[in-house]
Amino acid sequence: MSFDVHQLDTFLLLGSAVTLLAVLAVRVSSRAGLPSLLIYLLMGVLLGESGLGIGFEDAELAHALGFAALVLILAEGGLTTNWREIKPSMRIGVSLASIGVAVSVGVVALGSHYLLGLSWETAILLGAVTSATDAAAVFSVLRTVPLPRRLTGSLEAESGLNDAPTVVLVVLVSTGVAAEEGVWRMILEILFELTGGVLLGLAVGFGGAWVMRRAALPSSGLYPIAVICLTVLAYAGGAALHVSGFAAVYVAALVLGNSELPHRGVTRSFSEGIAWLAQIGLFVMLGLLLSPGRISLETVGLAVAAGMILTFVARPLSVLASSVVQPMPWRDLGFLSWAGLRGAVPIVFTTIPLSEGVGDAEQLFDIVFVMVVIYTLLTGPTLPLVARVLKVARRSEPRDLELEAAPLDRVAADLLQITISPASLMHGVEVGELRLPPGASVSLIIREGEAKVPERRSVLRHGDEVLVVTPRKLRERTEERLRQVSRGGRLAQWLDEPDVRD
Repeated sequence: MSFDVHQLDTFLLLGSAVTLLAVLAVRVSSRAGLPSLLIYLLMGVLLGESGLGIGFEDAELAHALGFAALVLILAEGGLTTNWREIKPSMRIGVSLASIGVAVSVGVVALGSHYLLGLSWETAILLGAVTSATDAAAVFSVLRTVPLPRRLTGSLEAESGLNDAPTVVLVVLVSTGVAAEEGVWRMILEILFELTGGVLLGLAVGFGGAWVMRRAALPSSGLYPIAVICLTVLAYAGGAALHVSGFAAVYVAALVLGNSELPHRGVTRSFSEGIAWLAQIGLFVMLGLLLSPGRISLETVGLAVAAGMILTFVARPLSVLASSVVQPMPWRDLGFLSWAGLRGAVPIVFTTIPLSEGVGDAEQLFDIVFVMVVIYTLLTGPTLPLVARVLKVARRSEPRDLELEAAPLDRVAADLLQITISPASLMHGVEVGELRLPPGASVSLIIREGEAKVPERRSVLRHGDEVLVVTPRKLRERTEERLRQVSRGGRLAQWLDEPDVRD
């Protein structure tokens, strides 16, 4: 099949328009409390055979492009994750990605076979593809919910780690290896691939960080490209060595994102943009792959029933079983159960049996697609309400203090930009009363578009933009002190502050 310049022009016209609409749709979805994936999926369906008539039925191409998008999404997840914040939650995160996945697969498979009448192969695949949570779906909603770090860290660790065992399981079942080798050989295969992937990711991460710190590249724009290439190299190396590429890419990105690299801020911003582009392309493609004419009442009924088994039985049991390694209050467990949004990851995983020609693969794709849409509409908008009912939302979480950072690499410092919102108790506090760590200082105050150099007696006001320079090693302490003052005002030093790491 040839691809000439005229087709290129059409592709660029349609692609740029769809991407621009998708970017603008983020604002709409965030206001509605919905993951943007639903809008992107709808756009794909409207562009497909039932809308503008764009045909797309290549399951193998969808499988390849879907995996490529997941690599970039996982790389961004690792690069933007703060290890200090998720470290206390790693035990429960790893448990959810291993014990939780096993429990979820078992419960959904049993329920789908005995209650819904699906064949064992289809039931096991349904349990496998729906056992992984989607980081993009979870955090697009959780951005609007002020949660303690123990919950956000658990969800972030789970969504970053559970793709690896799930995809190995789906591949083994789809290719018939699981049936030929038996359960124990399959478990050993999964453990081998995960262990190898983690080790490879550590090697690429630490080795890449060592190289990047010593590479004097002529342009700052080359550093984020090099870092993204390192993460993709980890995935490709895993595929070549027959270990888990998804585990490798996430671990490598996690190491690189928490290493002292040149232009870290630029790298993280670049990775976020690439991940958004990957998400848009992925979701629109999956919408194109759907054939609405195949969706029957039976399919919808199976999707609703399977979703009920997953949401109200499998997910709570998997969270409860996972909490054995790190006990948590029942309120936290309840919220983790409800916050297990699936997103596009299960739909991507269904392209594996589609590309392998597994029987009933089309039915599996349709069931998972409908289930993701229905239960994302159910759980996504209700997460803020559930957080309030379970009393896990933090009213004091620093949403009243907007903070951004940029690196000052030559002096090993960071520039923090703070916006004092109407809810912040920093209003009325003098600069000297901030009592920042030694070496950190307020360098500029921007008020009503005018900039002025502050003095110790300068008073901060609502709406001010405050620039703070802090040594990189003191950044965490500086941010914590600013948040304390934002919550407690000038007396924050003497107030009994809760631990923000809870």
